[in-house]
Amino acid sequence: MVNMKRLYENLILKHLSELRQMAFLMGPRQVGKTTLSLDVAKNWPQHFYFNWDNPAERLLFIEGPAAIASQVNLDELIQEIPILIFDEIHKFGKWKTFLKGFFDKYEKKTKIIVTGSARLNVYKKGGDSLMGRYFYYRIHPLSVAEITSPYMIENEIRSDPKPISDEDWEALLQFGGFPEPFIQRSKSFSRRLQTMRKDQLFYEDIRDGTRIQEIAHMELLAELLRKQAAKSLDYQSLAKKVRVSIDTIRRWLEVLKSFYFCFSIQPWSKNITRSLLKEPKLYLWDWSLIEEEGQRNENLVASHLLKAVHFWTDCGLGDYGLYYLRTKEQREVDFVVTKNEKPWFLVEVKTNKNSISKDLYRFQNETKAQHAFQVTLDLPYVDRNCFEEKTPIIVPARTFLSQLV
Repeated sequence: MVNMKRLYENLILKHLSELRQMAFLMGPRQVGKTTLSLDVAKNWPQHFYFNWDNPAERLLFIEGPAAIASQVNLDELIQEIPILIFDEIHKFGKWKTFLKGFFDKYEKKTKIIVTGSARLNVYKKGGDSLMGRYFYYRIHPLSVAEITSPYMIENEIRSDPKPISDEDWEALLQFGGFPEPFIQRSKSFSRRLQTMRKDQLFYEDIRDGTRIQEIAHMELLAELLRKQAAKSLDYQSLAKKVRVSIDTIRRWLEVLKSFYFCFSIQPWSKNITRSLLKEPKLYLWDWSLIEEEGQRNENLVASHLLKAVHFWTDCGLGDYGLYYLRTKEQREVDFVVTKNEKPWFLVEVKTNKNSISKDLYRFQNETKAQHAFQVTLDLPYVDRNCFEEKTPIIVPARTFLSQLV
């Protein structure tokens, strides 16, 4: 696999150079967490890599912090403190206890990166046992901005958009943003990788990591979600088709989200007159799984927006959120991005150029959002900063997405 420079590399290096806390890297399988960790570690004088999936290294984790420390000579006087990478450690039932004990004893003797292909949910009743000992970074697939400008900036928005090549744009649409299929650009390779990821998800991660036994039913649910991506969730309809209860559907959806198969966004209700709390809309982490063009295009934009709000939040620039808008009259805008709980900009996604949506005007007036964009997939790149515009405007997706993350 050709190694691509990732936007996250400098962010993690900055963390390790300036902060004492552990860096938690979370994201789906094959999104590049291990490669990123090792690329970051290569910039350090010394690093060590431990993977729970390696039987010999698994024994070290089970033996406890002292076994790992002995393996890397942390109890000896050393010239430079090393980086330790703990990969897939969330599969260890006592991983939180292990990390707490290790960090508390060896905090000043090492820097620590922890990766996980499931949410590193460290919260417990009565508090977080690792509170103050980590910061997390959510690693996403490749995006337009990361392909064209894989470097950090001080603010959220890139004021100087960069054009993505036609070849990269088509590859991103067809093969998604996971690094290997994007680089290989082969339909057969992509299909084989999708099959392998699906098997790993259901027959390793979910079967081994949860108590769920009805794997075939969960696979059916995932297939239904693939066809219903970018639409509001209908729990009752899903329950009927999968032949389980609505509560089971809700519980299984949370499991699928925790293993990064899908994500959902809630409706924004503040400041919207006569709004209704509707069911969430659901999207996939891998938009290449979606066959219908309009749904896939909306999912691509949703994924870019989620990546942006996660990155900005994880960098400490503020508290960002992603929602959608809908009223009783079924007036709707696909996305609203909030900053510190206030609407910042609106996004309506169109595959082809259309007259601008009247709902963008209405919702911008009601939410007081600074910007309102009708993001269109089939328009050519325009070398302009679209965030200079304050009124609703039609914007090429290539321009808009290149200004995010």
